[in-house]
Amino acid sequence: MSKNIEILGKEHIPSEGALVIPGRLDFHEMLHLEQIFAGRAITWICEENVVLDDAIRSFLERDGITAVAFSADDAAPETIGDNLRDKLQSGGVLIYLAGQVCSTSGDCCHITAPILRQLCALGLPVLPVAVSKPSEIASAPENTAKLPSSIFSFRPVIPGNEVTPATWRQALLEADEIAFSSRSFLNGSLPLAILSGLKKHGSTTKLYDGTDDSELAFDRILAAAIAFSGELKQMTKKKRVGIILPPGKGGMVANLAVLFAGKIPVNLNFTASHAAVQSSIRQADIDKFITADPFVRKVSSFPWPPNRDLIFIERSLPALKKKIIRWVVLTKILPVSVIAKILGLGNSSGDDEAVLLFTSGSSGEPKGVPLSHRNVLANVCQFGSRICLGHHTKILGCLPLFHSFGSTVTLWYPCIEGVNLVTYPSPLETKRLAELIEMHSVNMLLSTPTFLRGYMRRVKAEQLQSLDYVVTGAEKLPESLATAFKEKFGILPLEGYGLTETSPATNVNLPTPEQEGQAPVIDSNRFGSVGKFLPGMAVKMTNPATGKPSPIDHQGTIWLRGANIFPGYLGDEKKTAEVIKDGWFNTGDIGRIDDDGFLYIEGRLSRFSKIAGEMVPHETVEAAITKVLGLDQETERKIAVVGIPDEQKGEAIALLTTVCGDTLEQECIDLRYKLMDQGLPSLWCPKSFIPTDEIPILASGKLDIKACQQLAES
Repeated sequence: MSKNIEILGKEHIPSEGALVIPGRLDFHEMLHLEQIFAGRAITWICEENVVLDDAIRSFLERDGITAVAFSADDAAPETIGDNLRDKLQSGGVLIYLAGQVCSTSGDCCHITAPILRQLCALGLPVLPVAVSKPSEIASAPENTAKLPSSIFSFRPVIPGNEVTPATWRQALLEADEIAFSSRSFLNGSLPLAILSGLKKHGSTTKLYDGTDDSELAFDRILAAAIAFSGELKQMTKKKRVGIILPPGKGGMVANLAVLFAGKIPVNLNFTASHAAVQSSIRQADIDKFITADPFVRKVSSFPWPPNRDLIFIERSLPALKKKIIRWVVLTKILPVSVIAKILGLGNSSGDDEAVLLFTSGSSGEPKGVPLSHRNVLANVCQFGSRICLGHHTKILGCLPLFHSFGSTVTLWYPCIEGVNLVTYPSPLETKRLAELIEMHSVNMLLSTPTFLRGYMRRVKAEQLQSLDYVVTGAEKLPESLATAFKEKFGILPLEGYGLTETSPATNVNLPTPEQEGQAPVIDSNRFGSVGKFLPGMAVKMTNPATGKPSPIDHQGTIWLRGANIFPGYLGDEKKTAEVIKDGWFNTGDIGRIDDDGFLYIEGRLSRFSKIAGEMVPHETVEAAITKVLGLDQETERKIAVVGIPDEQKGEAIALLTTVCGDTLEQECIDLRYKLMDQGLPSLWCPKSFIPTDEIPILASGKLDIKACQQLAES
């Protein structure tokens, strides 16, 4: 029996009898669980057609072992429950065996929905326990030899009259989150994890830059970043450094150099409005910005700081050639601990700020989202445990680095886990991206439904044959698009979910594993959902109207807890208090979870539109329109921005207005040009005018958002 098992929540184990339902259990864990309940009468129960390995089957056939089989098709589970209730007398326990299944790595539930419903219908008190295997979700900074083989995490007993698939799954996810959040590597340092990953895999992994078809081994990138970091320390005493670069060699070196300098990278959104950019710079307290001459010329509309504040990376690196060569040698011969000591790393770790991103708020002021070392390390591990890419595989990195997904998954993840990266500055140029996918045999494409339409129009089927994963997010994936994409390219796009505040990934659909032998297959994707939760995510729901708790299988406001949840908005305690309560984060989204654990997003509370993957704040657009048109809305609201369905981009901005004339189309065109002249992105400008006699207002004086939406849709 394995002795290297950690137990959490032991205080929740009752002295009274209960049905114990682990999410999964292998033979060694089974023996340890028997030891936990030593001295109590144990009855093992399982579904009559369960697939058990030889060791478990032999154990159950031993003298003195009590085992009971039931049928998932039994029409009267309460009768079975009455028969089993006697076995709970005098502290007896029933332990359910899920048996062998074919499932994705890291899935804490190996029980199918029909069997789970049958177990819950027994009407017995249930003790939930999550069984996690750290080796499945190991991370580069952790010494796997010192990890426990399994972690048992118990939650309080659920009374028999309250047991449902929803209450059990909610408890199981909470138990899994507690186990994951106890992992020691989460107290570590992001730059140290990157240093360790690059040193370990640097000579065998590369960055392929699609702008000039160059290749650069990760160990060379590491050396360049370390050499550059020394210069950055001399250039600014501020704790944060701005970065205005797209994905590519420069973007990666810049971000790594800032971290190795002991500072915090702030990738600025070069597509945002002038006001948003200036607000971000002010909030982050930045005085130096890393960029490149060609990019300055390409994005001429950006409100560039004075030249004295810009650090041009293509000018800096050539001057550091000798230092870079020296660091190439040193990083190969020196251990990570010595390199870290030379660089002065390790002073910042765990809950300290590691990365700063910005996301627009409903008031129009961008919200600073500091992600801690713990947040980023957790999400790299969570995402990596489910995707399971090998060191020979390649990811396409074309999402902006100022987006959380582009930052975590196409920057930090490849460095830490040792995965090759193919980069290109824009996700819009799908024809060129397809060429890169074909040229480099890329295995994973991260995109949005809007960008997938570009592949449908411009790309040949054979160009995407190497892809194993196509993961979409940021907007709803239409079934018609997913079906058409699969018909053309032979691979089904799978939808995921995440927010900047969650570092970002929380859910993802995955290809369903192939069946092996007679073991049942646990579904890994379900269309219309955003997938199951990643390891270490807990969830609860509240009623959107009352704020009171509601079952997770009912539509409600989604609250999440986990090591990847950000600590709070930069310098905004009031806003932080609105979204984080007792460690739970209010996503602002409405959803539900089915009996198999798939999350469905069914609406949003906040006034945003997701257009081509970008969050567009309605109130910011309204403020810009009010200014451009010179409207006085102090006494009467004359405009309101709403989101309307759009086949191409998921949503579009429409303007409800009481001030339009007879030439609606021309007025809309004129307004768009005026807004863009003021620095508002084209994507944010109204696509259509909707004339109305009055703007719906609530009795409180607030905008009646629901009535506005109904008016627009009608």
